[in-house]
Amino acid sequence: MQLSTTRRTAIAGPRSRRQRGFTLIEIMVVIAILGILAALIVPKIMSRPDEARRVAAKQDIGTVMQALKLYRLDNGRYPTQEQGLRALIEKPTTDPVPNNWKDGGYLERLPNDPWGNGYQYLNPGVHGEIDVFSYGADGKAGGEGNDADVGSWQ
Repeated sequence: MQLSTTRRTAIAGPRSRRQRGFTLIEIMVVIAILGILAALIVPKIMSRPDEARRVAAKQDIGTVMQALKLYRLDNGRYPTQEQGLRALIEKPTTDPVPNNWKDGGYLERLPNDPWGNGYQYLNPGVHGEIDVFSYGADGKAGGEGNDADVGSWQ
């Protein structure tokens, strides 16, 4: 059964919605909404990398502190200031040489902080018996915000 020409035109209309597309106003409204969303979201996302670096530094310091505690359990003392964190990956040769140093070490490798600098070690520490810390983004003691020190005392 065939439909008449007028009936087909009434069903499909002169131009179907699929062929018509979007108007300029509709496109401008979408662009405005995306602009508003970007203005609200981008500043929050941009601060995330700095926050992530601080969190990563705290986790690294926690790992190093656990390795130092194991070192102390095995050897009765923490590495000296001179032996430093290197004592966690290779047996110290300077006095006091640890008698029960664990074969393979206490860490696979010494991590760098998220800003590419080595972690600092103080024995005796300023904030505790020992301190492990990073100087932050600026690589200098003190500072505020991203430049602030991140340490085992926090």
